[in-house]
Amino acid sequence: MPDDPLFTLDVHGRVVEWSKGAERLFRRPAADALGQGVFGLLGSEGSGRPWTIAPFTERSPERAWAVRAADEGPPGMSEAILDAVFTQADIGLHILDPQLRVLRINPVAIGMRGVPQESVIGLPAVEAYAPMGIHLDESLLQEVLVTGRPVRDVLLSSRPFADPEREHIVSMSVHRLSDQADRALGLVATTVDVTDRERAQARLRLLHEARERIGSSLDVERTAGELVDVAVPDFADSAVVALTDGVLQGKAPELLSRGGEILLRCTAAGSSHHDCPVPPAGSILLPGLFGAHFPTSPVILPPSVPKRPGPADTVATRRLVAPLSTRGQIFGMVAFERRPGGSPFTAGDVDLAKGITTRTAVHLENALRFTREHVVMTALESWPLRPERQTQRAAEIAQRHRSAGSGGGSWFDTMPLPGARVALVVGQVEHPGLSTVATMSRLRTAVHSLTTLDLDPHELLARLHSTVLRLAREQGDAERLHEPTVHCTFAVHDPVSGRFDIARAGRSLLAIVRPDGTVDTSPVAEGHLLGEEGPPFASAGHVLPEGSTICLASPALSEQEGPTVDRLAAALGHPGRGPQAMADDVEGLLAPDRVLLVARTRRLPARDVWECDVAAEFQAVGRARKQAEACMRAWGLAVDPFAAELVVSELVTNAVRYGAAPITLRLIRGESTLTCEVDDTALTAPHLRHARAVDEGGRGLHICATLSESWGVRYGDEGKTVWAELHEPSVETGAFSSPDEAGDFGA
Repeated sequence: MPDDPLFTLDVHGRVVEWSKGAERLFRRPAADALGQGVFGLLGSEGSGRPWTIAPFTERSPERAWAVRAADEGPPGMSEAILDAVFTQADIGLHILDPQLRVLRINPVAIGMRGVPQESVIGLPAVEAYAPMGIHLDESLLQEVLVTGRPVRDVLLSSRPFADPEREHIVSMSVHRLSDQADRALGLVATTVDVTDRERAQARLRLLHEARERIGSSLDVERTAGELVDVAVPDFADSAVVALTDGVLQGKAPELLSRGGEILLRCTAAGSSHHDCPVPPAGSILLPGLFGAHFPTSPVILPPSVPKRPGPADTVATRRLVAPLSTRGQIFGMVAFERRPGGSPFTAGDVDLAKGITTRTAVHLENALRFTREHVVMTALESWPLRPERQTQRAAEIAQRHRSAGSGGGSWFDTMPLPGARVALVVGQVEHPGLSTVATMSRLRTAVHSLTTLDLDPHELLARLHSTVLRLAREQGDAERLHEPTVHCTFAVHDPVSGRFDIARAGRSLLAIVRPDGTVDTSPVAEGHLLGEEGPPFASAGHVLPEGSTICLASPALSEQEGPTVDRLAAALGHPGRGPQAMADDVEGLLAPDRVLLVARTRRLPARDVWECDVAAEFQAVGRARKQAEACMRAWGLAVDPFAAELVVSELVTNAVRYGAAPITLRLIRGESTLTCEVDDTALTAPHLRHARAVDEGGRGLHICATLSESWGVRYGDEGKTVWAELHEPSVETGAFSSPDEAGDFGA
């Protein structure tokens, strides 16, 4: 009871009863106070406070006097303070009795604006506040009442009668009211409207979630789906993301224009409530979903009653639409919708929608750029393979490309060379990316051009190194961080002699498997990369038996990604298997975006190659011409016999006049070609001359160039070879199309 004394005294002035209030006030337990004299006790613990000592009203021999603390201040001060708090405080105050009934509330209590206090006074708190959408936890209130431990900042949602369209967030704290004897008198609950604070924090959390979840991949459709997942249901009850047809097809986005109409297709949609249906994915969306015209910035559309069956008092839907645009380019639109009866969108929601959609548009731009670059890289990395028929006489080829779409810059080629030879090349440009693939394409073109010069593999890499340096200068990277460096292996196989010449820059994968099953994983040493120190590059020459297998592959970024020597040898050590099967085994060992060439060498049959030694005298020219004529007649080639004899005569004459012995004439028969080669040991370079009308000589190479499809010269360790290639005339030309006709003409 409020009038209970702090402690009581006997007739001798000693403490006989010590209350809980006294324990808190004097900070002394009852065991220490009982039996003490009042004057000594108040003299040491009273702190100068006024006390009242009065006879105890109840007749008791042990308790004769009651001691109470005297009120400070003028009479009625406590009541005045309490009234001022209830009438002037800015926070809501709610007094509950021990039975959790409402005793008193102040006018600013949450939900009480415009509500007579008499309508809630005396009602249980749970029942009194339920009409305002406040759901109190009665067990929580009982716990505070019993234990005396207060609870603070409990968040409750409400829809007060003064603002039923908007959900409010209330922070409630509850404390127990106790008398001096620590008996529970009831509860006091304070409430504060923290709607703005909580909504601001919710927006920050949603922006953080958007930053973490949107843009996890470089796929436009997945990015649109991530936007829906973030927005529903934390921001809206439904969301529809529509992208333009051009963006979905990987094309450049259109320019954002006010009032324009763009064809949009539903890309992702989601809803958390049946009152907010969404269109199916892939459907074409008309402007009505986004307003009369496509907006250029986030905007809240006027409420509109949904055109679907419902009760007569159906509340209009609330919709916020925003463009997915960045740097003046439009990728699509987003429509956020809240179901009927939900909270309307606010200016803060508009700002939040702008932040989310702008970030999504940036990710869409990145995804679209990646898609377009991926298309370019795929086109550059997937040049049409050269028909196998052009190289199958020299080698049986198997090709593999483990494309991963990251622009690895790896390439391979098989190129036919004069004399039935074949060139094999595998390369890789460092630093993956679109610029790397572009550099790779330029280098690939350079290799094709350099092969027409019939260069030694080592010489070809030296010239390709100069090309890489020129490309580095053109890129003009001041910090030299992205200057191209290239791994490249270039090899030439001659099916006539079985010679295999190879040069290597970098650490491209290389192995040779001989017919007996032995595997040579280091036929030539590794060297520095193209674009680094420069020539000389590691090179070697081998004479391979027919049926040998050559394996070339672009290197991995690290030794951990690439195959070990033992695993490579195990995959290749089966010479009885064909190149395609061996390529399948090795491909599984390669890192992504790497290429592979497997070539099984062949030799030209003796019936397709004819050669003879030529004496270093002019009389030998006629004999060589007649022998060549007899060989061509036996072969039955449909080439022009007069042109072939003239080419042989001029090449031999040129070797006798300007070359050095020994001289060898060689004819190589192809399916529709005849190759004439003359070897000599002189290193002087023949060159094409344009003789004047009065000159008696100087027309030999000019005649060869005129009569043949192509001609050239290549150098070896012991001299040079001058060659010319003649083709059979096609049927359309009306020339010789059968061996019989060619033989008759030659006769």
